[in-house]
Amino acid sequence: MTESTVTYRAIGHVENGFQEPAAPEAIEAAESRIVLDPALVEGLQGLEPGQQVLVLFHCHRSQGYDLLQHPRGDPAQPKRGVFALRSPHRPNPIAVTTVALVAIEGNVLHVRGLDAIAGTPVLDIKPA
Repeated sequence: MTESTVTYRAIGHVENGFQEPAAPEAIEAAESRIVLDPALVEGLQGLEPGQQVLVLFHCHRSQGYDLLQHPRGDPAQPKRGVFALRSPHRPNPIAVTTVALVAIEGNVLHVRGLDAIAGTPVLDIKPA
């Protein structure tokens, strides 16, 4: 396998009340905002509130990984392979979540179900 470097530019960032990692259920229950680069607003055409969308994001605060991890860091659960988990601690700290699109206001998408903390760089948005 050949090592290569891939570079992406964030298209926006997450805003919500979570400055630190929290239980996924708590973050997902809250409404978050995805603030898109204003130059990309035209790319939102065709998205509608009520729709499910995929949000790909960079787990910018994640450091290191183990190939075998306890699900949700719970040592009472047997270890599983990182590729069988949604852990942010992975070889490439990229995550994807399906969210409900609540509203669009200019370059701001209001979503529910996003398990990312404030400041998280958003890499892409796609219809689910």
